[in-house]
Amino acid sequence: MQKRQYTAEYKAKIVLEILREEHTVSEIGAREEVSAKQLHNWKKEFLDNAAKAFSSSKAEKAAKKEVEQRQEEKEALEKKVGQLAVENDFLKKKYREIHGVDWNGFQR
Repeated sequence: MQKRQYTAEYKAKIVLEILREEHTVSEIGAREEVSAKQLHNWKKEFLDNAAKAFSSSKAEKAAKKEVEQRQEEKEALEKKVGQLAVENDFLKKKYREIHGVDWNGFQR
């Protein structure tokens, strides 16, 4: 028998249904083909970790801000590299037109 894998979204949906108490855990378990014990474990894990949804440490915020800044710097550098590549190609073309040779001195 293969062990079933459940997504976090699925588990959250089921736990929220349990918390609404419109159906018993046994009814939900029978309908979803998940044991009541497993559903109780999901509920406990959900409630144990609920506070994390509202907490974000200063270190996490600083790390996120640093990642965003690095991404902006990377995008700016990529833009600059593109601009310099275009300018370089233009200058090589003009050099060839004026001197009749490429950068390495080879006749064209």
